[in-house]
Amino acid sequence: MEQLSFFKEEGQTPGLPVSLLDYRPELFSQEEGERLMERLIRDSEWKHRVVKMYDKEVITPRLTAWYGDPEAYNYTILGKSAPLPWTADLLMIRRKVELIAGISFNSVLLNYYRDGNDSVAWHSDNEKALGTHPVIASVSFGQVRNFDIRNKTDHGLKYAIRLEHGSLLIMKGDLQANWDHRIAKSTKPMKGRLNLTFRVVI
Repeated sequence: MEQLSFFKEEGQTPGLPVSLLDYRPELFSQEEGERLMERLIRDSEWKHRVVKMYDKEVITPRLTAWYGDPEAYNYTILGKSAPLPWTADLLMIRRKVELIAGISFNSVLLNYYRDGNDSVAWHSDNEKALGTHPVIASVSFGQVRNFDIRNKTDHGLKYAIRLEHGSLLIMKGDLQANWDHRIAKSTKPMKGRLNLTFRVVI
């Protein structure tokens, strides 16, 4: 079983490295976020992905959907499948995120965490198709979940961010090269959470 979060659940860890993470709460209001979450969960073409872990193929414990420009297909973690075309809601969210990030994104990966059993294991987004120092913008709706990061060579060096409803987290710099991140499972009752990660696939 995947390890549960080892961070406290109140507030952010002090001293978050601003060169790696830019956290912006309330990018969307409570009401707007709820409307967007409801429509995206209802209308997105959700799939269970199969990934290889420790030489075994496992089904990811969450649902995913991949949208973007046609040229964003070259993303091996998704089997080099062509992304679905942008929806009006996703384009609106992308424009709002791009104004803050200063980046033009060509794709977005949606992750739907249905309850506390849904999670994503330690990993880094270091695919060649994302370049050497990718900027990834993450928008969260719904249930607050901890976003844990730890240094790849020193696991004692770790931080956590409580990803609040309507918030934006920009991952940048050397984060993907030198750090892993995850959303851990929880034994506490959890409602649904929707996460959108905007990326530039080269």
